[in-house]
Amino acid sequence: MLQQVNGHSSGSDAQGRECLGKDLQEFLSGETPLHQLDDLTKVNPVTLETVLRCLQVRYSADTFYTNAGCTLVALNPFKPIPQLYSPELMREYHAAPQPQKLKPHIFTVGEQTYRNVKSLIEPVNQSVIVSGESGAGKTWTSRCLMKFYAVVTTSPTSWEGHKIAERIEQRILNSNPIMEAFGNACTLRNNNSSRFGKFIQLQLNRAQQMTGAAVQTYLLEKTRVACQASSERNFHIFYQICKGANMDERLQWHLPEGAVFSWLPNPERTLEEDCFEVTREAMLHLGIDTPTQNNIFKVLAGLLHLGNIWFADSEDESQPCQLMDNAKGSIRTSALLLLLPEEPLLETLRIRTIRAGKQQQQVFRKPCSQAECDTRRDCLAKLIYARLFDWLVSVINSNICADPDSWTTFIGLLDVYGFESFPDNSLEQLCINYANEKLQQHFVAHYLKAQQEEYAVEGLEWSFVNYQDNQACLDLIEGSPISICSLINEECRLNRPSSATQLRTRIESALAGSPCLGHDKLSREPSFIVKHYAGPVCYHTAGLVEKNKDPVPPELTQLLQQSQDPLLKVLFPTDPEEKSPEERSGQSRAPVLTVVSKFKASLEQLLQVLHSTTPHYIRCIKPNSQGQAQTFIQEEVLSQLEACGLVETIHISAAGFPTRVSHQNFVERYALLRRLLPRVPLGPHSPSEERSGSSPLAEAMLQPLLRDILHTLPALTLATSGDPPEAMPTPVHCGKTKVFMTDSMLELLEHGRAQVLEQCAHCIQGSWRRHQRRKQERQRRAAVLIQAAIRSWLIRKHIQKLHTAATVIKQAWQRWRSRMAFLASKELDGVEEKYLQVPHSQSSFPLSQAQTKLQGAIFRLWPLGLVLASADVGTRSFQRKLVVWACLQLPQQKHSSCTVQTAQEQDGITSIRALPQGSIKFHCRKSPLRYSDICPEPSPDTVTGFNQILLERNRLGHV
Repeated sequence: MLQQVNGHSSGSDAQGRECLGKDLQEFLSGETPLHQLDDLTKVNPVTLETVLRCLQVRYSADTFYTNAGCTLVALNPFKPIPQLYSPELMREYHAAPQPQKLKPHIFTVGEQTYRNVKSLIEPVNQSVIVSGESGAGKTWTSRCLMKFYAVVTTSPTSWEGHKIAERIEQRILNSNPIMEAFGNACTLRNNNSSRFGKFIQLQLNRAQQMTGAAVQTYLLEKTRVACQASSERNFHIFYQICKGANMDERLQWHLPEGAVFSWLPNPERTLEEDCFEVTREAMLHLGIDTPTQNNIFKVLAGLLHLGNIWFADSEDESQPCQLMDNAKGSIRTSALLLLLPEEPLLETLRIRTIRAGKQQQQVFRKPCSQAECDTRRDCLAKLIYARLFDWLVSVINSNICADPDSWTTFIGLLDVYGFESFPDNSLEQLCINYANEKLQQHFVAHYLKAQQEEYAVEGLEWSFVNYQDNQACLDLIEGSPISICSLINEECRLNRPSSATQLRTRIESALAGSPCLGHDKLSREPSFIVKHYAGPVCYHTAGLVEKNKDPVPPELTQLLQQSQDPLLKVLFPTDPEEKSPEERSGQSRAPVLTVVSKFKASLEQLLQVLHSTTPHYIRCIKPNSQGQAQTFIQEEVLSQLEACGLVETIHISAAGFPTRVSHQNFVERYALLRRLLPRVPLGPHSPSEERSGSSPLAEAMLQPLLRDILHTLPALTLATSGDPPEAMPTPVHCGKTKVFMTDSMLELLEHGRAQVLEQCAHCIQGSWRRHQRRKQERQRRAAVLIQAAIRSWLIRKHIQKLHTAATVIKQAWQRWRSRMAFLASKELDGVEEKYLQVPHSQSSFPLSQAQTKLQGAIFRLWPLGLVLASADVGTRSFQRKLVVWACLQLPQQKHSSCTVQTAQEQDGITSIRALPQGSIKFHCRKSPLRYSDICPEPSPDTVTGFNQILLERNRLGHV
């Protein structure tokens, strides 16, 4: 666990450890939000286990990129995901206003580097360092970054410029298949492992358009040509020509079907990288024509046949070793393909030349032993392949490199071999791990040391975090005056045979005080252990000195200079200024340029380039060593997290102050927080927001504003977390020129700023809503008045219509009543006159006095006669007949001669008039008109509503 010095160690008491364990348990129990943590610095607590769990959940959710403070962690998905690297997604990240707010991706790093070059007045060169173990996806990441830069740096302003940009883009992308075919191989950990390091320099002009590129390589593992470990393969190009050549090419290159080559192990395995046509097409696009390609592949076929040359041990040391029976055809075929004379080739492999003497140099020819013959054969093959690889790199650079005057800045992509630890580690693994140590030290110096040194320069009281510094390991490997490299180089300069045991003894005795040096007591072979930052590695001392010398016998070079092959003539030109043997002997005491010395010099040059740029780091992690998708082995990932120092990076980023804002920008953004202080007046003399945006404020004016803003932090902290400010650590510091704060404090300040803006917005919204409500109230009152006026006018119009209709009805009714009264009076007058003339027959109709009075009443009440005629009083009633006679004005005659029928005896109405008799009830039908259901009180002597009168059925005799 990382700890802080100065007494600020987390978990110092039991209560703190209990809370930490509880938080960790709650975190590990809730898997739902883990995949949403885009930055590992937000994991709480920051430990190897919590970081590992977060990466595992995100990997299960097909989320392969996660930020780790200043580093991007990339998990290898081990499956094709085209939509994750599509051109549409590249343009989305390129067009985003703030790409860092999108999901973590390698395109975020690419866009950030491009904008850093583009936005600055004096651009600073950028570099992207892709690191990780073998098989973690470094080559794929570099390839995708190159595609991204090729897409975003092309400018279609003109058709000609667009075509040039497309041509440059295609050439840069075509360099990848060639470099991978000749420099990558299948190892125990990765099917496409880079066996060399490369630094690709993407060159940009003043308009930030890509004009070219340059490739620089480091330490090609050329020993793989002649020596492959078990279950591993040679370089991809050898398998490509054996599987992809047609019949004519097989005949030309002497590669028959089913041929067995000792330097071509595991030919039955078919990989995605065994695509011969892709390599040939890429070479064609880079200007390597078909004849040159055939020449290259013919030389490679010659190397394969050279590997089948085996020698038998000679019993007589004075005689050269003889060829094996099955090797005679191979030496002939190899000489034919390389266009070398067969006899000189065989002689050079079996006999070495020794020059002795200073003044009078003598030349001796000594037969080589079987082991020496094999070594000279392997040396010849490695020499040819290394020169061929360097020539290909120069051809690629000549085709993609721009004129030095046409570009001003560059973006570098560093793809180096990952940290390696095999059962048998030799000089190659020592150099590779040495390079990783140097890059890790660069990372530590750039991000960890520089970050904390800046705190000290700014005057911050910072409790430094202990991190793993690998300077002790670097001192062991490259230190002065004594180190592993210096001891190995010294062994190469001594004119004596080197012993593996003696070399181990010298290393252990000279460097015994180093804490990073160890030894394996159980090892049967001489070895030593170096404790790297990524873990201990055991190196065997056998063969270290010979590989470091990398001796190339001069007779091998002279032999290759005699070749008639056009390509070999280019690779091994005849130097006209070649020094004579006497001149070379005078410089025999000059220091030998060993492999370690050359690699160290090139590595120092690379680090100088990296120090002059703004670096960005991508850490590639391999979820499993089997290359299976959806498989996450915690133990393997955990070792990689420890190896790359990722947890130290996360811890320092989380515990430190990753956010740095200048005083001017801090005041301009957070001056609004002064509104939270009620005692601070914002008068016209205070430098407020409107002044800060127009011109920069002086430092003397900034200090009071900074103090006011910082005084609001306790209130913000108390309002957000609820804890008293004294109980919380100080998450913000005001330096000399910058304000340093943590991510939590940045979120707190943004929350407070949003709160002030929200209050202002609420004030504006309240005023606007009040204005709207008042406006709506005025409109409502006006609408009510208009509606009331319209309703009253409509009611008046309606009442006027009713009054008019009532008046018309009343007038019509009065006219009809007057007319009826007139007709009734006229008819009554006629009846009375005739009644006086009616003869009385005593015999027929004897009338009593009461009947005579009744007859007079009936004549007076004649309108009721008609109704009385319909009453149920009998069919032969005297009263009824009398009424009928009076109403119809019938002549008086005998009853026998004149018969009167009542309403019950005939249909229809015999008279339209009848005298009412008896009580009367008025029944009024309800009308829809207002107040029409009130029946007026009629006059007792007036008959109204004639058509609505219903008389009671009373007999006339009972009246």
